[in-house]
Amino acid sequence: MIGKLKGTVDEIAEDHVIVDVHGVGYVAYCGAKTLGALPAAGEAVTLFIETYVREDMLRLYGFSSELERGWFRLLQNVQGVGSKVALAVLGTLSTGELATAIALQDRAMISRAPGVGPKVAARILVELKDKSPAFTGNLDAPAMELKRSLGDGVAPAPVADAVSALVNLGYSREQAANAVSTALRGAGEAPSSAVLIRLGLRELARA
Repeated sequence: MIGKLKGTVDEIAEDHVIVDVHGVGYVAYCGAKTLGALPAAGEAVTLFIETYVREDMLRLYGFSSELERGWFRLLQNVQGVGSKVALAVLGTLSTGELATAIALQDRAMISRAPGVGPKVAARILVELKDKSPAFTGNLDAPAMELKRSLGDGVAPAPVADAVSALVNLGYSREQAANAVSTALRGAGEAPSSAVLIRLGLRELARA
């Protein structure tokens, strides 16, 4: 089983890349984000690989990190999510954005991925809400802390309003969620959205 490819980029297509490893070209199917981040043809590349073997098919899926590959595996544990949908989700959202969407139970964010309707998005949120921390890494710890503080996946209005306000100011949803989650720690009981926005902006200014 192939777990990693280290070679040079031979060709980049719409949904895959060919990696030349000592004269052998391996076809690895990748999400849009991974393909977009690849170096030019002839340059060195390393991809983490998930190998799928079927009776009539052997297919390699390529990822830029072990974390991304872990999410690919995890997503396919969700009913109705196969390799195509999992790759579409990871091609649309970074691992941090995906973790934040699950933390905030943000169905609209998950639904941005091609082929992911509201029902599939809802299943991803429900089935992964207690499993995703193992794959988020330290950088997403604030988002996971926010999830715990929100209870069972329902954001209080002040929190949701604060995140929305920061997004409207030009920050990414991941940045906004992380800032608000940090702000919650020092905001006292039942903080207003105005307080969370002010503290969140202070956190963002430190970044």
